Amino acid sequence: MSARTLPLLFLNLGGEMLYILDQRLRAQSIPGEKARKDEWTDVDRKRVMNDIITTMFNKKFMEELFKPQELYSKKALRTVYDRLAHASIMRLNQASMDKLYDLMTMAFKYQVLLCPRPKDILLVTFNHLDAIRDFVRDAPSILNQVDETFRQLIEIYTPLSAGEFQLIRQTLLIFFQDMHIRVSIFLKDKVQNSNGRFVLPISGPVPWGTEIPGLIRMFNHNGDEVKRTKFTTDGNYVIPQKEGSFDLYGDRVLKLGTNMYSISRPVETHMAGSSKSLASHAKQNIAPNPLAKEEMNFLARLIGGLEIKGAGGNETGFRLNLFTTDEEEEHAALTRPEELSYKVLSIEAAQEPARQEELARILGELEVPEPEPRAGGAPKGEDLLALMD
Repeated sequence: MSARTLPLLFLNLGGEMLYILDQRLRAQSIPGEKARKDEWTDVDRKRVMNDIITTMFNKKFMEELFKPQELYSKKALRTVYDRLAHASIMRLNQASMDKLYDLMTMAFKYQVLLCPRPKDILLVTFNHLDAIRDFVRDAPSILNQVDETFRQLIEIYTPLSAGEFQLIRQTLLIFFQDMHIRVSIFLKDKVQNSNGRFVLPISGPVPWGTEIPGLIRMFNHNGDEVKRTKFTTDGNYVIPQKEGSFDLYGDRVLKLGTNMYSISRPVETHMAGSSKSLASHAKQNIAPNPLAKEEMNFLARLIGGLEIKGAGGNETGFRLNLFTTDEEEEHAALTRPEELSYKVLSIEAAQEPARQEELARILGELEVPEPEPRAGGAPKGEDLLALMD
């Protein structure tokens, strides 16, 4: 697995989360002069987006994220997004948070599958960051945070070889391989089957730097071309006019990773397959993990920098419903297998190792053996927690 995958996974999923929240907040917003105290306004929407983006691109958080490290479990990563989604006055109940995470993961999985070449995953990430930058264009300090992350991505990832990007892509596909959640947008566009699996096109632009398939060249031992053979293909291929820009600003050319909710569309999800099969798979994922304690150290480092803004004074948190009605949300909460639900955990920077072991057990890790030293001499245990002091 690639040790450079985690930042790309986090930023792209975070970008999809912001797309969904922005769409739902806009749909539920009431003009300020007409809104009651318990109703959303556009001012509330901007505040929520700014708060989440500020937390997401926190300098210390990004420093930890960009350190070379292996991917962690879906449950551990989901805990980070639970905390991130509640970094403002917005509150999501369990069913809406489940739905939000389902939409995020399936959207990015589809984008990874469609990337013409592995390096284009970086262009997908840049599309997400371009959109996030647009969300905070009126907040210069937050915009600087996003641009700093942009520069880190350019510095770290643009020099990587095609083989290294292929390893990143394979790592992402392994992460997503058992996730087959049906999403109404994909079903209506006929890019997803009823079983939750995606339909990949056999036509369209070929990867930048390659030729349209249909010709076989044969060479001799001296490297001279000696024969050509043509063959027919079922696809209708075209050569892209130019390569997408990997600069701070520029035309990405690739549209994957742009906001598919910018046009008003429903965002309902449907679970693919039976609840029983999903539950049985979830049980497989909570088997003892030999990296459990190290994983909790990682969460402590990351989440320690995610400060949830509690309602101060007379201010109350606003609830956001990702379902059409409250009844649908309640039904989803009742019918979702318990094994697929996740709890929001508060991890303080000064926790002792014994507390970390308890948190690991809460996450379903029944055993917490001492981890092997990480590659590159990365600190572990109490040393990692000290980074947050």
